[in-house]
Amino acid sequence: MNYGLQISASGALASMRQQDALTNNLANMNTVGFKPILTGTMQRTAAPQGQESSYSSSISLLEKLGGGVFAAQTRINFAQGTLERTENDMDMAIQGDGFFVVGDSSNPTLTRDGRFTLNSDGDLIMATNGKLVLSTKNAPIHIDQTQGPISVADDGTISQGGAPINQIQISDVPDRSILTKLGSGLFGSITGSKLTLIDATGTINQNMIEGSGVSEIEALMKIQTASRAAQGNIGMIDMQNRLMERAINTFGRIA
Repeated sequence: MNYGLQISASGALASMRQQDALTNNLANMNTVGFKPILTGTMQRTAAPQGQESSYSSSISLLEKLGGGVFAAQTRINFAQGTLERTENDMDMAIQGDGFFVVGDSSNPTLTRDGRFTLNSDGDLIMATNGKLVLSTKNAPIHIDQTQGPISVADDGTISQGGAPINQIQISDVPDRSILTKLGSGLFGSITGSKLTLIDATGTINQNMIEGSGVSEIEALMKIQTASRAAQGNIGMIDMQNRLMERAINTFGRIA
């Protein structure tokens, strides 16, 4: 395969992958607790570099062009989103570091989406997917609505009638690079193994939700940049195809 085509194709593929991730970010600019994906590219080392080979000097010069690029591993941007006030006592947002712990107590998942409600059994659950919200005792949180409205302190302590009844767990992980998106605002281990949880430093704000971490203007600008890069590389592929076609036709007539 033409070496120039390889370099241009690698750039086009990396840019299109960036476009996919950035477009998904933009589509979730209004999703509660959404954390955007960070994208990037890495230089691809030319194949013969670091290997014993008998490439001629002309090929060695060609290899100095490099091996093109490839998409770097994506990362999640866990920066704080804007807190927005609501009128729902079940809405909660974390200010600072940490996550709500939800789901199966034997292998829970994490979320920043604090839109909660009660199921038919009176257990606190995520409004979007029905996952149980876990307490500091790693158990479901039962709330009897007949006992009056609830109030939630910044440490997650739930009170009714001035008396504490339970405490919402907020936890973190020692290394967030192990986290991956599971859908529905959930995060889990990239390997699927049980997460090691540590105490979080953030605080809970009742009657608030955390907005998306996506900046509309920044996302649009990055999408345009990735689009131009993809179009430029595709243009180079087309140009090299035309040059090869002309060369073949020219030398074919001479022969």
